[in-house]
Amino acid sequence: MKQTAARIKHRFVSAGFILCAWLVGSASALATNIHVAQVEAPSPARSLLANTRDLQQFQRLQRAADQAAHYLAQQIKADGQFEYRINLNPSITVPLRYNILRHAGAIYALSAYYQTQPDPEIKAAIDRAGGYLRDRAIAPVPGQSDMLAVWSIPEVNRSGKPLQAKLGGTGLGLVALLSIEEIEPGFVSLDDLRSLGRFILYMQKEDGSFYSKYIPSEGGRWDRWQSLYYPGEAALGLLMLYQKDNSEIWLEAAVKALTYLARSREGSSDVPADHWALLATEQLLSLPGQEQLPVSEDLLVNHGIQICETILRSQIQSSEKPEYRGGFSVNGKTTPTATRLEGLQAALSFIPADRAIRPRIEAAVPKGLSFLLAAQVQDEAFAGAFPRAVAFLDPTASNATQFNRRATEVRIDYVQHALSAILQRLQQMENPSARSSTLMDLRLNNIPPFDKDLT
Repeated sequence: MKQTAARIKHRFVSAGFILCAWLVGSASALATNIHVAQVEAPSPARSLLANTRDLQQFQRLQRAADQAAHYLAQQIKADGQFEYRINLNPSITVPLRYNILRHAGAIYALSAYYQTQPDPEIKAAIDRAGGYLRDRAIAPVPGQSDMLAVWSIPEVNRSGKPLQAKLGGTGLGLVALLSIEEIEPGFVSLDDLRSLGRFILYMQKEDGSFYSKYIPSEGGRWDRWQSLYYPGEAALGLLMLYQKDNSEIWLEAAVKALTYLARSREGSSDVPADHWALLATEQLLSLPGQEQLPVSEDLLVNHGIQICETILRSQIQSSEKPEYRGGFSVNGKTTPTATRLEGLQAALSFIPADRAIRPRIEAAVPKGLSFLLAAQVQDEAFAGAFPRAVAFLDPTASNATQFNRRATEVRIDYVQHALSAILQRLQQMENPSARSSTLMDLRLNNIPPFDKDLT
């Protein structure tokens, strides 16, 4: 720990303010502290990857995913809670708060990883975190005997806010539990999953929008504040429940939610970077029988393109700050890049090949992944983590003091979103026939899978 602190101090006073390289360790040091799978190109992609630098890039992505997944797993305590937040600088004290939505999101990412790299350590960690969510965070909704919700509990959150059930909490709770169900059927009862789904339906308004929170002390459903991400999270949870339960009510509610988002943003040039809506749209449009959906596919595709346009405009191309290049944040934050990569890669599954935006997305994704991989911590004590930002702000900036204290912070959602984005890319490389955006497409379009300086 003292050696790590010394490295931090040395790098943080350097003229460039760069964080992303200060914890680069040797491969042998990593091997002694974290299990990294021996990576082979999967058989469907073997002929494409063999004897090219694509295989090396696949291995590099897989190693990054291995490190991130094992970092997350090691943060899960005996009771199933995560070590929610740390700071790589041991002299900085972190606030003792907790967020059950990010707990559920981390389970989602770990479960996706486990499906590609089965590992007893990861499975045991998923079981602990899933058990905490199932047994400690889910409870009935007052006055609604057929409903369950994921609750944000003041004694756990330490946020000073009253007991409440957030729409996104139950949406991501479904996503997490149904992800576990894929690897461990029976982990949670179908009746309980349906009860969570009914709460989301209860929170949905006639036009497809939602109440964001249920606060018992405020009389129940509460919409004086609206979340950007909760509707997409809820729609994704409902679609996963539909695939499990086959009841049309979950599909209809998800379609209403996505239709509302698309209609409310139609024609706007200022659409938010709603990656959860893109993930839910990918899930919806991957279902069989799309021609029978009560919504125009063109409407959903065009909505996806609107979001992608917003995301693409925010990518950093400037050479003035090379450590920011490829990211999607003007101050070098990692999670905005990871979430936008999740959204862009989801959109590639449903945006037709003839749309002009596709080559731009295909060019942006490798640059964003290069930014993320350069940001990942390699020090043996924190291998696999992703810090909040890759660089300090200039000390003369108005918010530099607070920002720089948190630049070395690692929170579970920072790692989760990066892991999810990396897993998407690996899946694309493993299954090139699953999407029209394959490595072969990139080669034909003369788009390198990664920036030259990072390969």
